[in-house]
Amino acid sequence: MAKRAQTGKRHTAHQQRSCIACRARRDKAKLFRLVRDSAQAVHFDSTGRIDGRGAYVCSLACMETAQKTRRLERALRVPITHEDYSRITAAVSREYAASIQRIEESL
Repeated sequence: MAKRAQTGKRHTAHQQRSCIACRARRDKAKLFRLVRDSAQAVHFDSTGRIDGRGAYVCSLACMETAQKTRRLERALRVPITHEDYSRITAAVSREYAASIQRIEESL
C-alpha cells in the first residue's frame, strides 16, 4: 500500500468556526449553533449535532446584529419570521445565561 502524501495540515483537537455577525474565529464549543432542518425550520442547536445547515453566533449582541443585517437568513438560506427570531433569541439567551453560571461555579 502506498503512503498518503503529507498535506502539511495539522490535525487540531478543537474545531474552529466563524461567527456570522462579527466573523471572529473561535472553538466550535464556544459558539451558539443555529440550524435549518429538512423542514426549513430554524432552531437553536444546543448539542451541535442536529442535521441540517448550520450557522454560528458568539454572543447575544452578535445574534442581534445577525438579525438586523439578515446574515442569519443568508447563511441558512431561508426566510426567518420575527416570531422565529424571538424564539431563537430566547433559546440562545437561556443557553448564554447557563454558560455564564457554569463559568462562575467553576471559579
